[in-house]
Amino acid sequence: MYRFIVGTGRCGSTLLSKMIRENDRVASIFEYFSGLDRELCFSRTPIDAETFAAMHCDDETITNMVLARDYPIAEVCYPFDAPGARFSRQSGLPFIAGATLSTLPVDDVDGLYDEVRSLLLSLPTRPAAQQHIALFDWLTERLDREVWVERSGGSVENIAELNALFPGARFLHIHRRGEEAALSMREHHVFRLGISLMYDLPLDPGPASSEAQPDRITQLLESRPASEYFGRAWSEQLLRGFRGITALDADQYREVSFEDLIASPLQVLAEIADFLELPDRSGSWLDRAARLVQATPAMRLGGLETSERELLEQACRPGNALLGRC
Repeated sequence: MYRFIVGTGRCGSTLLSKMIRENDRVASIFEYFSGLDRELCFSRTPIDAETFAAMHCDDETITNMVLARDYPIAEVCYPFDAPGARFSRQSGLPFIAGATLSTLPVDDVDGLYDEVRSLLLSLPTRPAAQQHIALFDWLTERLDREVWVERSGGSVENIAELNALFPGARFLHIHRRGEEAALSMREHHVFRLGISLMYDLPLDPGPASSEAQPDRITQLLESRPASEYFGRAWSEQLLRGFRGITALDADQYREVSFEDLIASPLQVLAEIADFLELPDRSGSWLDRAARLVQATPAMRLGGLETSERELLEQACRPGNALLGRC
């Protein structure tokens, strides 16, 4: 069985991925598709080994634009400050090393990266689905696990492509009320930069100064775009995603809310484990996973001025309607 956790940005899927990681019979594969070339990674045509490897080892990403300017990204767990670390924030970090490999239970991320790169370069030319499966299965065996579950931020919009590549896959969709997801995106540097570039937003006019101004990327990272743009992007992700959801069989798809996961982690996680048919569905890992819920995240919507709140609610209305949250 192919298993995927999908959602929009800042919906709680990172927490859920960490919770599932507590099951030592499951390889929780984190942020795999997020930075890959969309056309290539979902291609139906054969991909050769060099192209497939280059796609994963690319360091020309938005993530690296942010890291190079010393802004934090919580999802990037590469040990930059460890003695002998091969990559730095300024050198550029291969995409797959930044989050996917760095969140796996290994002591030597650089060594694992070398192993993965060698594997990718050894694969025969074949369709993308077979290439992805070969890597997922290799990681599962390398970690001495039994099954894998993949989770990438914003992947709800890729359900149609994932279902085409992985027929019969199961999709666990975790979602959060749009306004709070959007406001959380605005506090995240990668989303702030991505949304600014997506909508070609103007720079905030800074104070006149004779000193050299920061470069455009830094200025965008320092800006604070209106929250409605993040709400619009959130709704657009869901609108694209639900076109794929309608094509799924009933047994392929399940929804859970982030709010329910926070309120009743043991119950919701047990339901998720049943749906995904995870091994050791009643093991002690469930208690460890539930303890990862530390507190209910702060609600940001009430802190907005009335006019901004109304514009954000309007932007999120289409997505909230799809989720039955209106």
